[in-house]
Amino acid sequence: MNNSTVISVKNLTKNYGSFQAVKGISFEVYEGEIFGLLGPNGAGKSTTLEIIETLREKTGGEIIVAGYNIDQDVNAIKRIIGVQLQTSGFYPGLNLTELIHLFAGLYNEPVNPGELLQLVNLEDKAKNKFKELSGGQKQRFSIATTLINKPRIIFLDEPTTGLDPQARRNLWDLIRDIRSKGTTVIITTHYMDEAEILCDRVAIMDQGKIIALNTPDHLIDDLVATGFERPKEVKQANLEDVFIHLTGRTLRSE
Repeated sequence: MNNSTVISVKNLTKNYGSFQAVKGISFEVYEGEIFGLLGPNGAGKSTTLEIIETLREKTGGEIIVAGYNIDQDVNAIKRIIGVQLQTSGFYPGLNLTELIHLFAGLYNEPVNPGELLQLVNLEDKAKNKFKELSGGQKQRFSIATTLINKPRIIFLDEPTTGLDPQARRNLWDLIRDIRSKGTTVIITTHYMDEAEILCDRVAIMDQGKIIALNTPDHLIDDLVATGFERPKEVKQANLEDVFIHLTGRTLRSE
């Protein structure tokens, strides 16, 4: 990861009538990092992402994505980002190869479905219909579709919600692998362990404002420095470790 800025957000506001959902926030995302946007429901994080993704209009502020200003260059931004669709957004009766061709047509991008499916360990499911996939497989396929236009930046909105521990860990490996190829990843999640493990830096939002922004380690160290102590943990493992250990970490079924 280097520290060249790929997304710059300055004084971003979003109003719905008299309600201010986003209250003048500013932050930067660096090229090649996994950046987490965290916060409780209603904090404004989804609104913020949708504005950067060009899916929602902002009320005020400035957003620059890879040198393009969102007010003037919206089409240029659309070409270099990938946005994860909710899994309900896919035609359930089409097989994975057909779905990839459909999306490639929308992007006007030539694509090799086999290569794309191999990236997300689904090459053996190429002829399966979307509705036949497990939850983890659907999420992996959904991430594959964000890569069709070879984006510089991808946005993943709670990608592991509802997955079993094994499928979650496999998805973490996939996200790290995408980043290792140079893609910047922006993720929202309600799982703090996920953010701590995956994210280079996180911004914590509450009530439309960013209340903390740093590396997970730095934020944890700051909390400890206040004298905060967790109840002592005596066990060296937890039930999720047991589950993963007993069921294996292969990609066989999730």
